[in-house]
Amino acid sequence: MENLLKLLTEAFGPSGEESEVAALIEQKIRGAVDHLYTDKLGNLVAVRQGPSPRIVISAHMDEIGVIITHIDDQGFARLAPVGGVLPHQLVGQRVRLKQGRVGVVYHEKIKNLKELDWPRLYLDLGAEKQVEEIRIGDLAVLEQPFVNAGGRFLAKAMDNRAGCAVLIEALRRLPREIPQELCFVFSVQEEVGLRGARTAAYHLKPDFGLAVDVTRVGDTPKAPLMAVALGKGAAIKVKDSSVITHPIVRQLMIDTAEQHNIPYQLEILERGGTDAGVIHLSREGVPTGALSIPCRYVHTPSEMVDPADLKAAVELLKKLCTSNWPV
Repeated sequence: MENLLKLLTEAFGPSGEESEVAALIEQKIRGAVDHLYTDKLGNLVAVRQGPSPRIVISAHMDEIGVIITHIDDQGFARLAPVGGVLPHQLVGQRVRLKQGRVGVVYHEKIKNLKELDWPRLYLDLGAEKQVEEIRIGDLAVLEQPFVNAGGRFLAKAMDNRAGCAVLIEALRRLPREIPQELCFVFSVQEEVGLRGARTAAYHLKPDFGLAVDVTRVGDTPKAPLMAVALGKGAAIKVKDSSVITHPIVRQLMIDTAEQHNIPYQLEILERGGTDAGVIHLSREGVPTGALSIPCRYVHTPSEMVDPADLKAAVELLKKLCTSNWPV
């Protein structure tokens, strides 16, 4: 899984520009599904056919980034956030545009961080004048390579390429015969409002939903108290800002983990949400849960996950896919 995660995290895929990531995922799963297509919004949908009920399992492909709002005559560009990016985390950081060009973000002279906001940031592309191929509206992502840091994985875009990797691995390990229909959705534009999962769930009309995403942890110095830590297993969500997970789905996840001795944690995320937030509100309502991957330093250039948690998440998702859901 390490090589797969490296490939996915280093790909270019900010909200609204996920096609490179989608192409990589399609290449990895094409032989393991019955039907594969891209919908009008850009979601990649992979279907394993089976009897009722229909389960939608969603992991978003997009990552946070920045967008160019102005370019001056000297080639310096002004920026705005795409998703939950804090300006102070970008100072001195490199970003990469789709064209491959890399620049560094810095700020106008400030005395303290309280003065730092988006109008004071600029992108230096190393040019003496305007670069013709760079335009207003171009998107850029954080430029950080994948690293195995002492056995744990560190990269930009773990949120949520880690979730995509879990879906890919679980999907490729499924047996030929499954007890229900599975629709794996690799969704777009989650970071700017859970948009792709909303339209996918409306179209697919699932009987149950499951989101797979990263979650914050409480195991670093002076972190907010939270009962999730790296290395202690996949997290089964109870609640976040977007959803209170359905008790039927949540209990099925807990029972499945315990039955197969898969390490798990229970998660309450006080701030933040996942695709589950819109799946469960689709049409007349969809009983929905969420499987989370503990992650340190979410929405920074260096997000950290533990391979043991990834392994537990893959195993739990595979067992859920082959368990009998209520009809």
